[in-house]
Amino acid sequence: MAAVAGATAAGVCLAVSGASAGTISGSLYRDPSSAVVRWVAANPGDSRAAVIRDKIASQPQARWFANFNISTAQSEAASYVGAANAAQQIPVLSVYQITNRDCGGASAGGAPDLNQYQTWVSNFSRGLGNQTVIIILETDSLALLTCLNSNEINARSQAISTATRTIKSANPNAKVYLDAGHSTWNSAGETANRLRAAGVQYADGFFSNVSNYNSTSSEANFGRAVISSLNGMGISGKRQVIDTSRNGGASGDWCGDDNTDRRIGMYPTTNTGDSNIDAYLWVKPPGEADGCRYTAGSFQPDLAYSLANGVPNPPTTAPPTTPPPTSAPPTTPPPTTPPPTTPPPTTPPPTTPPPTGNGCAASVALNQWSGGFTASVTVTAGSADINGWTVTVTLPSGTAVTGIWNAQASGTSGTVRYTNVSYNGRVGAGQSTNFGFQGTGTGPGATASCAAS
Repeated sequence: MAAVAGATAAGVCLAVSGASAGTISGSLYRDPSSAVVRWVAANPGDSRAAVIRDKIASQPQARWFANFNISTAQSEAASYVGAANAAQQIPVLSVYQITNRDCGGASAGGAPDLNQYQTWVSNFSRGLGNQTVIIILETDSLALLTCLNSNEINARSQAISTATRTIKSANPNAKVYLDAGHSTWNSAGETANRLRAAGVQYADGFFSNVSNYNSTSSEANFGRAVISSLNGMGISGKRQVIDTSRNGGASGDWCGDDNTDRRIGMYPTTNTGDSNIDAYLWVKPPGEADGCRYTAGSFQPDLAYSLANGVPNPPTTAPPTTPPPTSAPPTTPPPTTPPPTTPPPTTPPPTTPPPTGNGCAASVALNQWSGGFTASVTVTAGSADINGWTVTVTLPSGTAVTGIWNAQASGTSGTVRYTNVSYNGRVGAGQSTNFGFQGTGTGPGATASCAAS
């Protein structure tokens, strides 16, 4: 592989040229109205602007279609694809509309039901034209199934299979990729099983690493294992695309909002030099928040600058920079990439006034079903910042905790103490953060108290 490479202390950023590709050739479309382009245009005097402009805003990234509106689905797709066609470039469209997406977590939303989902997909598909487009279909929809029962999983798989065929029927040149999670989530064999159930035989392949920071080499190895498993099922000819938008540094916990050891990875290209890999893409736009510190999907220049700082400039063959339009269309939030979560609580948490001084308060909201429950716990700082917290939850008799997220736990029944993890210990004065847990038995009656550390 011929490559231009440069390394930083935290990671490596590569640009590929002169290499063989998978099944896609051509340059990727850079959206002149993306959030990062508009921020750079509006903040020319910011000390971070040059780095963000040269290393992030200059690059093609996915446009997320995440706001559910059946009446505008076709026109929104047609407008974006039409602009890419006019530039003779390949657009990347990330569809994020599946019912009960993100299992009701920080990126909850999407279609109210699967019938309306199919209507949206049909309208969207009519706006795709007939030239090459890349469709990233429903991030986390197959890797994250913990909140669905077996009937709901089957219905979701069928919905994704139908959506794939709808898109391919409307535009035979569309390249459609299904969700494979990432290399440190589900096994390759399990991923292949889920892809088969969701109709990967009708798609061009699968995508990975939108929800994490795993290295490109790890994702490529994972992809080869998934392809091998699919081949063993009689499903051949499938290829991978890898999200390299934030994987040039250390891997680890899912949330990037507080991490300074992340860097952008390979610049986007269809020239991968690997016959199993169709493209390296920036699906998750660098600088847009995951939702644990900032609002999910919001562009944060400090995150963008941290990702780009110290990274080599893109190759000279990068797509040309074009000025932003005078009026930009609304953006839609990308996924927050959380670990497996559960449906939103059916009752809101009780209103708890923020404590004074250096303290914190905790409130619990429950979602109960027969034999089990999930709990969402809100931690609120007082009138001063806190740098860590411990929440003590007293559970009813006969209740046992079976899973947690966004916290570390001591114990599984009775009185359980939860402490912050690396990315959510610091909470600003009057601000809040969240964690959750799942359990068996009777959830109602659980109480929580908080101590700052």
